Amino acid sequence: MTPIGVTQTAPAASSADIGARDAKLMDAARELEASFLSEMLKSAGLGETPASFGGGAGEEQFGSFLRLEQARAMVGAGGLGLAQSLFEALKERADNAV
Repeated sequence: MTPIGVTQTAPAASSADIGARDAKLMDAARELEASFLSEMLKSAGLGETPASFGGGAGEEQFGSFLRLEQARAMVGAGGLGLAQSLFEALKERADNAV
């Protein structure tokens, strides 16, 4: 039990813990950038079914998966740089939470 007025501090995280945390944060940031790009590709009309000849309802339903994978490929190739900004913001937030 901690006496009143005395605060406990969390044990310092090891560099391996911080490295693993940063890797998870970067993965999350890349996935956020991919989701953003996927929505932008959708707004641009990528994956829309042609009116005259198309794959029907199945193509419409699975078009979002195609857009997301294309967006992930774009992020893997460098993306817009949004993932790095998101990573820095997430890292700052995580550092302040500790």
